[in-house]
Amino acid sequence: MPDSYLIRPEPADPRLTRPVRGVDHDGREQEIRVVEERPLTIFLNGQEIVTAMTIGDYPDYLAVGYLRNQGMLRPDEVPTAVEFDEELETVVVRTARATDYEEKLKKKTRTSGCAVGTVFGDVMEGLEGLTLPATPVRTSDLYALAHAINTTPSLYLEAGAIHGTVLCEGDRPLVYMEDVGRHNAVDKIAGWMVMEGVSPEAKMLYTTGRLTSEMVIKTALMRLPALASRSGFTAWGVEIARQVGLTLIGRMRGRRFVCLSGADRLVYDADPGHVADEPRHLRRKAAAD
Repeated sequence: MPDSYLIRPEPADPRLTRPVRGVDHDGREQEIRVVEERPLTIFLNGQEIVTAMTIGDYPDYLAVGYLRNQGMLRPDEVPTAVEFDEELETVVVRTARATDYEEKLKKKTRTSGCAVGTVFGDVMEGLEGLTLPATPVRTSDLYALAHAINTTPSLYLEAGAIHGTVLCEGDRPLVYMEDVGRHNAVDKIAGWMVMEGVSPEAKMLYTTGRLTSEMVIKTALMRLPALASRSGFTAWGVEIARQVGLTLIGRMRGRRFVCLSGADRLVYDADPGHVADEPRHLRRKAAAD
């Protein structure tokens, strides 16, 4: 398959990792590269919203996507400006309308996300009356995507301790984002979609992380009809996916997967017997992470 990525990981970028020396199980000195973690404070107009820990790439997409997924940017709202100050480690997202989320900021729920994720308490309100399109999902596309994504050079394969999320269309991976928190990676994709004016129609989200309630909620708020992962599920994540009509596929490794929501939309157009099993080094890394 030709490379279809519009954005893909850059594991060789020296800003994203640093060398650290230590010793291994035999007492031998080793040097490995470890993932960077930096604070990024997000402002909406003049109000400070949150400080996120991130690897530091695509701060503009992260900020816009975070605000959109928290309901602080309206579904049809595009920022008038996004200003990143590298020295101050801040992003200011500006809108044409005045904003004040003081009350919303008081209602925070701690999430299961890495790097101590938070979701504002009324985020479920955005799901009221939401019904996602019943888009078919072809098993041939699932197998093609898993192979393409798992063989793409990434920080996940290079250094671990990181999560990846990929926006896909059919059998083509389009935008592959990574971060220390899987929610950050999703927010980067949401921000990219907002800033680039990309429709969610016929798209799917793939993630290396668990299919938790917040992952499902964010995918639904992005109006994406399907979410797949190489990892497992939480019960509330499955319940919400069924409520909004999201196709939810997990434990997607090699020829195997499990669908716990939207199984009626699966189109079985590929013979699993003709699909190669996942390479051993990926199975070991999945177990370690």
